[in-house]
Amino acid sequence: MPNDASTPRRRSLLAWEPTPFAVAAAAVVAVSAVPPTLAPWWLFWPVFAVAALALVWLVVAVVMLGRRANPDRWGDLSSLEGLRLVPAEPPARTVRTTAPVDDAHRHQAAIELAVIHGGHAQRAVLVPGARRWLGRRYRTGVQLTGGGMPRHAGFLQPAADARWRGLLGALAHEGAYAEVPATVTGQARPYRVELDLGGLSMLEAARGDAVRG
Repeated sequence: MPNDASTPRRRSLLAWEPTPFAVAAAAVVAVSAVPPTLAPWWLFWPVFAVAALALVWLVVAVVMLGRRANPDRWGDLSSLEGLRLVPAEPPARTVRTTAPVDDAHRHQAAIELAVIHGGHAQRAVLVPGARRWLGRRYRTGVQLTGGGMPRHAGFLQPAADARWRGLLGALAHEGAYAEVPATVTGQARPYRVELDLGGLSMLEAARGDAVRG
């Protein structure tokens, strides 16, 4: 099972979506600053070759951006179809320990739709390797599934993300995603989302027993 040390925290600059656009723009500026009629060949042609490679990289990047995947490059789910969900049910207890979802204030419309279609008691799929739009930092996305449709509600808070990144990353590597109980609090905006992550400890223990067995 991967541990925290083997799990990247940020997307590399070379793989970051804006990088090819910035490099291509810089290459075009460089070519325009070195006109072939004025610059010596040993200066113009290397600059031109670099600019051509930058434009090829840009085309490849645009094609990759258009590819459809589930989850996509940002960690969003388009549907639950074809996903292997692993329920992480918490142990029976009288007092529940909940973990609030980070950035829920940015996803109020999606949370409201989840409540309309599935009520306040929800299930949530945890998707490692998620990011904000054009962000580089990897986080664990929280997708509410009320009504059978995934809706992005935010991310695990940093402490919870650090604790469970290894387990969730190992599951995702196998094509599986943990599903935990979730509760939406509030009768109107702003909503808050709380997760019961108690079942992840049991899931982690079960996987450890299976490996040792």
